[in-house]
Amino acid sequence: MATNPHNSERRLRAGVVGVGGIAREHVKGYRAAGVDVVAICDIDPAVLEDRANAWDIPTTYLDYERMLAESELDVVSISTPVSTHHPITLAAAKAGVHVLCEKPISLDLEKAREMIEACDRAGVTLMIGHQLRSAGAVAKAKQLINEGAIGDVTFVRLRQAHDWGGLDAVRPSFATRESGGGGTLLDNGCHLMDLARHLVGDVENVYTRMATLRWPIELEDTSLVSVRFKSGALGSIENSWTATGWEEAFWVYGTRGSLEWTNRHQEPVLVHSFRESPATTWAETDVARVDFAGEAPHVRHVRAFVEAVQGQRDVACTGEDGLEAVRMVLAAYDSAHAGREVALSDASVTLSEANA
Repeated sequence: MATNPHNSERRLRAGVVGVGGIAREHVKGYRAAGVDVVAICDIDPAVLEDRANAWDIPTTYLDYERMLAESELDVVSISTPVSTHHPITLAAAKAGVHVLCEKPISLDLEKAREMIEACDRAGVTLMIGHQLRSAGAVAKAKQLINEGAIGDVTFVRLRQAHDWGGLDAVRPSFATRESGGGGTLLDNGCHLMDLARHLVGDVENVYTRMATLRWPIELEDTSLVSVRFKSGALGSIENSWTATGWEEAFWVYGTRGSLEWTNRHQEPVLVHSFRESPATTWAETDVARVDFAGEAPHVRHVRAFVEAVQGQRDVACTGEDGLEAVRMVLAAYDSAHAGREVALSDASVTLSEANA
């Protein structure tokens, strides 16, 4: 079991399970936060050795339970396929190790609940890797919304879209229902489901359209979800694997102003439109633009996790947040298959049920 992470005289010790591309960002984040990454784990020995050399990690494991037992970890990142999140989280909680679990938390709401409860019982932090919450533009937008700078939120539009970097085919692990589980609605959509709740609040119901328009795959490559929030606000969540280039963007409209951010075809600055000056017009409002420097969202999110473990801040994205994002995804699939609006209270419990 890990020693007390609140001991300021001792640097925290981190491990990473799963050494795919996203794991690199976790290693960067821990090091930026002053945490020692002492061990990594993966089932592929060749890839594991390559990553250990590239990242200068002293110890490697093929078995995560052995790593948890031997490495005296304080924190662990889980960046493995979603089907393994549940057993690894339970094992980490049993070992007394704080958990940063990549998104989605699970594709089974009951298993997600078990993960949350296991960490609660063990007294360890569980945080989910919805890193958009830690992006500079999102953090500032959340602050402005909370301060009432745009009044009551009435409508939000969220978008994440790409074309696989111009590849000739979707990555094999994303091309079939057995390997990927879901298409862009799951892969990109779970981030935006969480962002919708983060910026506006709890959701009442969803209505979804989705299609496979470009790639010869079993899963959807284009989706559009209409959202009604419990506050009465409306929203649109757009995801695509058919968009040339890469776009991550949000637009939030309120009764006193609006917030806009996109990384496509312009400098990625947050634009805050409002009316304070006399004689503003239909087309011309007051505008404040905010640019952001410093660390990338994934690195900031890992730093936020470390700060939460150290008791310096609240958890940026809780297990409950992760669970509710998945509930929205499941309801969205239910809606697409049924061709009607679906209340979140009626959502399927597992992805297999939603796709039945």
